[in-house]
Parts: sequence; C-alpha cells; structure tokens
Amino acid sequence: MKSIVVNLIQVKERIELAALAAKREPEEIELLAVSKTFPASAIEEAMHAGQSAFGENYVQEAVEKITQLEKLRPWLVWHFIGPLQSNKTRDVAEHFDWVHSVDRLKIAERLSAQRGEFPDLPELQVCIQVNVSEEESKSGVPLSDALELCDVVSKLPNIVLRGLMAIPEPTSDPLKQRQAFAAVRDCFKQIQSNRLVDPGYQSFDTLSMGMSDDLEAAIAEGSTMVRVGTAIFGKRDKITK
Repeated sequence: MKSIVVNLIQVKERIELAALAAKREPEEIELLAVSKTFPASAIEEAMHAGQSAFGENYVQEAVEKITQLEKLRPWLVWHFIGPLQSNKTRDVAEHFDWVHSVDRLKIAERLSAQRGEFPDLPELQVCIQVNVSEEESKSGVPLSDALELCDVVSKLPNIVLRGLMAIPEPTSDPLKQRQAFAAVRDCFKQIQSNRLVDPGYQSFDTLSMGMSDDLEAAIAEGSTMVRVGTAIFGKRDKITK
C-alpha cells in the first residue's frame, strides 16, 4: 500500500499537469484532502507532508477529529463538504472554517446566527452548492436559482460568500464531465459579472469542483479547489455518520 505522502505527491502532480494542459498556473488550484472516515492519525500524516486543508462530510465524526487534533489547529483549515441538516449547523459554525454545502437560505441563516455566538472566530467562509445534473438524490440548488440564493447569503453577517460547489453525476466520459463543470463555471462567471460592484461579492472567487476521478476535467473548466479523498487516503471500508 502506498503511503499518504506518496499519494499526495502524485495528486499534486496530476493537478500541475492538468493546470498546465489548461494553460493555467498550478497555484490557482487548491487541494482539499477529503478525510472522511479516516482517523485523525491519517490527517496528521498528511499535514506533516505539507497538506493543510481537510474536508469532512459527517459532523459528529469531524468534530471528534478536530478535537483530537486541537494542538494542530493553527496549521489546519477545516472544510465541511457534506449535506448539512439544521440540527447540525451549530457544531459546524463552531468548529469549521469553510462550508461548501449551503443549499438553502435556512441553513445559511442558522450558520450566520450561530457563528456570531463565537466572537473570537473569524467569519465563516461559505459556498453555495448547485445541483448541476439535477439529480433528485443530490443536494444543491438548480443553476437557475443560484444567483437568487447568493444575493441573500451575501448580505448575512458573520459569513463570507466565497463561490459555488458542485458534485456532477458520476461518469467516466471526459466530455460529459467537462460539460457539467463548464455549466457550473458559466453560472459562476455570470454571477461574478452581474455583481462586480456589490460588496457582498468581493470574495466570490471559489469554484469547488472535481474529485479523484474527474479532477482533470474540473481543472480544465476552471475549478479553483479540487476535493480529493480516495487518491490520497485510499479506499473507504465503511461509512461513519
């Protein structure tokens, strides 16, 4: 079994090659290591290899790991990337730096209010999740509703609107992968152009899209943050909630 260190090197090489193929600078793309279901020791190993940003899907599991790694908190950036229920927002507001999966106003309002209960914490960075493939089983707002939700979220206190996140329907067809990511990029660019002078959009710079199996297609279509788990940590044996 290859080590996490070796896997990280290989993933970063993939990102670099994909960026250069798209005539982009590799530094434009941030790697988010998705550590869900893996122990705190795996995160620590990745951190010592130079990785600082980690993504988690399950609130209870994540909070346990964040607590275990409290001594390393200054060097870690925690991203919540899974579906978020109303009764879990307070834990996320208290422990995370980013939330990628805001898909309705109620969740954004709760995160805004609850982040305000921790005045020593910086503003919470949030992305709106869009359902580009319109899958009934998947969270996210339709692309046609993204601007409306962004406009409201951008005005809430204690949070900063950073961009869009998408998980297209899985496919091994590179053309279909790129088509889905291109649709998200076009929506992102349209929102940016419509809100050039709006102060609530001054930090709207993040396209969170692309995972282990499709990061090249995502980077080709403008992704600024790829969420990679399996290619770094290996196959998952279980699901923990």
